[in-house]
Amino acid sequence: MLDTGVSDLGQVLDALGPSLLRPLTVMPEGPVPVSGVLIFERRGPLSPVRDTILLAVGVGTAEAQARELVGAAARAGYACLVVKSFGEPVAELVEAARRSGIVLLAADEAVAWHHLDAMISSALASTVRFAHATGVPALGDLFAVANAIAAMAGGATVIEDRNRRILAYSTLPGQAIDEGRRQGILGLQVPDGPDYDAQYRAIAQVVRTCRFPAIPGGLPRLGVAVRAGSEVLGSIWVVDAGDSLDSAAEQALSDVADIVSLHLLAARTAVDAVRRRRADLLRRLLADPSSVTAVAPQLGLDPNLPVAVAAFAVAADEAEEALAAHAATRLADLVSLHCEAHYGRHGCALIDGTVYALLPSGPSPTAHRELVADIARRAHGALRVPVQAGIGSLVEGLRSVAGSFGGADLVLRALADRPGGPRACQVATIEEVWAGATLSALAQILAAHEALPRALGPAVRAHDLEHGTTYASTILAYLDANSDIAAASQRLSVHPNTIRYRLARAEEIFGFDLANPDERLVLWLRLRLGDQLGW
Repeated sequence: MLDTGVSDLGQVLDALGPSLLRPLTVMPEGPVPVSGVLIFERRGPLSPVRDTILLAVGVGTAEAQARELVGAAARAGYACLVVKSFGEPVAELVEAARRSGIVLLAADEAVAWHHLDAMISSALASTVRFAHATGVPALGDLFAVANAIAAMAGGATVIEDRNRRILAYSTLPGQAIDEGRRQGILGLQVPDGPDYDAQYRAIAQVVRTCRFPAIPGGLPRLGVAVRAGSEVLGSIWVVDAGDSLDSAAEQALSDVADIVSLHLLAARTAVDAVRRRRADLLRRLLADPSSVTAVAPQLGLDPNLPVAVAAFAVAADEAEEALAAHAATRLADLVSLHCEAHYGRHGCALIDGTVYALLPSGPSPTAHRELVADIARRAHGALRVPVQAGIGSLVEGLRSVAGSFGGADLVLRALADRPGGPRACQVATIEEVWAGATLSALAQILAAHEALPRALGPAVRAHDLEHGTTYASTILAYLDANSDIAAASQRLSVHPNTIRYRLARAEEIFGFDLANPDERLVLWLRLRLGDQLGW
């Protein structure tokens, strides 16, 4: 028997399943005690923590460091070492682990290390303390879990994700539900309302079960957030129809949150796999339009029907990059949910931080824009970050989808380049921002052509920076004003003669001719697009 609070590695592996972690070495006959999980830091010393699962982040299985880490972990008393091979050979590492007497596990390469860390932590917290004691079903059957919770706590139960989608609900006879919960079950989505908003805010702020009085037309209920570490994955709600659920029901609900987190993390892993598959299919379609015959059925689309591409992105400055990365995943979930509601099976994927959706031709010319605008507004409301969305042109079939895809990307760039920074919610079609989109395309062309001389634009800006002059802004104001000296002087709030002097000096210093229309055009493009080009 293992001590209370210590799990057996075999139980943890059973809970997580072989798709996430699989042994590379033969498992010992007896139990392997594990009490925690630790991420290896390559640049620091190995902490001597016994009975711990060590995640070898960033260590290649073919590296000498991996074999050294196996020995060091075994001497320090670690329970096992987890690696990702990414196709590298593992035979030498397996032999080193066998000699050292430490269990070596291989993790699914597609699962992020921080997700794996959270899943193992949840498994450690629940396998001994809760799962075996209560008989909660194994991973994958959330409806059975909901019924088990309803039986323990004594009230109708629902399990939701962090977007308030109802993932499962109990079906035990004789347990009452109110109208709000009935509507939520019918639509698999919690209804909007300030009373519900207040309840979700309350449970997100504490790590215990909360008790809520009845809202108008409803019944009292208990609620608890489901977490993996500090991340809220979802929530569990139990209706207290007779206002009779006691502290034991509250404790049972708090206890069950650990095992439910394991279910939700496993479900998210499955969703991530679907998301990666869709992204791979879209990439294949864009790279090779001839693959449409094979790809279209897997996306559930008719290859010959007109389609447009919508692109969604979270607009955030550099200080918010971590927030934007997290929000992009949630944005993908929201876009996928709405597209599925409108089109059934669809092509929707998160690719390099941008969410792309294939939109079949709608009932009206404005149908796509209305849908995308609605999704963007809802996403902004749910995520509390600026959201931008662009729609490419409608094309005749999936074989031409690359053109619409490129157009949607250009719209996003044009929206991002608008002065004033990101707004709460911006949506546009390629037809609405054709001028800005054209400039973005030109910026890409200029950046890609190494043969084109690039000195002039950067040279003017560098001269201004070094000498404290304002030639770049003066030239740009003059060209923006269609070569009108008076208008440029008003824009810069200087005398017209100052403008004339600066322009003349600029021609002398940099060697261009403002009387030449071609040079004026190229000079304007270089200065206008300097920020996009990094000049």
